[in-house]
Amino acid sequence: MTATTVTPKAPRTSQDVKTPDSGGRVRVRTTRLVLYTVLVVITGLLLGPFGWLIITGLKTTPELAASPVRWLPENFQWHNFADAFTAIDFLGYSRNSLIISLIYATLVTLSSAWVGFGFARLNAPGKKILFGVLLGSMMLPQMITLFPTYLIFAKIDMVDTYWPWVLWGLSAAPYLVFLFRQFFAGMPRELEEAAIVDGVGYAGIFWRIFLPQSWPVLSASFVIAFTWTWGDFIAPMLLLSSDKTTLSVALMTSYVTDGGLPVNNLLAAGSVMYVVPILLIFLVAQRGFVAGMSTTGLK
Repeated sequence: MTATTVTPKAPRTSQDVKTPDSGGRVRVRTTRLVLYTVLVVITGLLLGPFGWLIITGLKTTPELAASPVRWLPENFQWHNFADAFTAIDFLGYSRNSLIISLIYATLVTLSSAWVGFGFARLNAPGKKILFGVLLGSMMLPQMITLFPTYLIFAKIDMVDTYWPWVLWGLSAAPYLVFLFRQFFAGMPRELEEAAIVDGVGYAGIFWRIFLPQSWPVLSASFVIAFTWTWGDFIAPMLLLSSDKTTLSVALMTSYVTDGGLPVNNLLAAGSVMYVVPILLIFLVAQRGFVAGMSTTGLK
C-alpha cells in the first residue's frame, strides 16, 4: 500500500482575496466622477453669461470698446451700479414689475390649481380631449395670441392698466394646470370619498383638503409664474405706458445716449440688479420648488 503525501497549500494573502463588490464600487465611483464633471461643466456654461454680465457692469466705456477684448477691468467701477440705479426711476419700475408679478403669480397659481383639480378628480364627457387641447396650446408662441389680445384689450379700454394681468391670471396657465393635475391625480381617492360622506362639496374638498396638501406644487407654480411675469418684455411694452411700464422694458429703453446708442456698462449693471429679486425668491422657495417639481411625475 502506497502512502500519499498531501502538500499543504500556501496561506492566502490579502492580495489574493478579492472583494465581490470591489468592481461595482469602482464603477459607481467612476460614474459619480463623470456625472459631477458633467454637472460642473453645465453649471459653468449656465453661470458664464451671468458672470460676464457682472464683469461688463464693472468696466469703463473705453474698456468695453477695446480690441482685443479685455477679460477683466483694470479698476472695478463699482459706481456703475449706483449710476445705473439713479439714472432711471429704478425703484418705481421695480415696484411696477413687483405689482404685476404678484398679481399674476397669485391668481394664476390658484386658478391653475382649481382647473387641475377638475381634470384630476372630476368626471365629465370629453375631459381627455379638453386636456389634450390644453396641452396642445402650450406649443403656441406668445406672439400668435398677443396681438389679437391687444386688440381686444384696446376695444374694452384696458390698455395702460394692470387689468390684462388680472384676466390672464384668472384664466389659468396650461403648464401649471398640468403640474397640479399630475399632483392631484396621485392623491388617495379615500380623502374625497370621506369628505363627500360628510356632506362636503367639491369646492370644499378643494379648498379644505387638496389645496392645503399641495404646498410643494403651489410653491413651484408661484415661482414659475412670478419669473415669467418679471422677465416678460413684450406684453408690458405693448400694453403699458412709460410711467406704468416694468423694469424689463425700462432697462432696454432708458440706458441710451443722446444719439440713441446703448450705455452697455450701465445696462449690464442694471441687468444684474434686475436678476437679484428672482435669485432671492428662488433661494427662499427652493425647497418647495424642488419638492413640487419632483412630486409631479407623469402618471
